[in-house]
Amino acid sequence: MKYGKGSPSLISLLLSMAVLICPAIAWAHVGSGEAGGFLTGLKHPVSGLDHVLAMIAVGLWGAQLGAPALWLLPVAFPIMMAFGGMFGLMGLPLPGVEVGIALSAVVLGFMVLSEVRAQLVIALVVVAFFAIFHGHAHGTELPEGQSGLLYSMGFVIATGCLHGVGITIGLVHRWDTGRIAMRVAGAVVLVAGLYFLWRALT
Repeated sequence: MKYGKGSPSLISLLLSMAVLICPAIAWAHVGSGEAGGFLTGLKHPVSGLDHVLAMIAVGLWGAQLGAPALWLLPVAFPIMMAFGGMFGLMGLPLPGVEVGIALSAVVLGFMVLSEVRAQLVIALVVVAFFAIFHGHAHGTELPEGQSGLLYSMGFVIATGCLHGVGITIGLVHRWDTGRIAMRVAGAVVLVAGLYFLWRALT
C-alpha cells in the first residue's frame, strides 16, 4: 500500500510508534542508580485522570486546529509545565493549583467539543497558562531523596507522549464520523473537568 505525502494513515502510524517508543528511548539513557526519580516523574502524569485528560485534550485540540498548532501546542505545554514544575520544586506557592488543573480540563474539553477555531496566539496562551498549574503540581510532589532534574525529565516526556496520543486520536477528525467522535471526546473531558472542579472547590 502506498502513502501519499501528508497521508493521514502514515502520519497516524508514525505518531503511534513515537508514542509507544518514546518512554523506552528515554529509559535507555537513564542509569540504574538514577531510575527512581526519572521513573517517578514518568509515572506521575498518568497517575491522575485530571492530568491525563487535559494533556490528551491538548493534542486533540491541536489536531482540530491543524498546523502549525498541531505541533506548537504540544511543544508549548511541556515547556511551560517545566517552568511550573521548577516553581513547585523550589517550594514557591501557586494559589488554586487543583482548581487550575480542573479548569484546564473544562476549558480544553469545551474547545474540542465546540471545535473552537481560536487564533494561534490565543490557543498558545490558553495552553501555556494551564500548563503552569500542571507543572507546579508535579513539582511539589517530588519524593524526598530523588533527583529533581530527572524527575522533571520524566514528567515532561510522559506529557509529550500523552499529547501524542491526543494528536493520533485527533487525526480522525478528517472524516465526518471522526469529527463526531472528537466532539464526544471533548464532552467527556469537559464533564470530567466539571467533576474535578467540584471536588477541588468542596
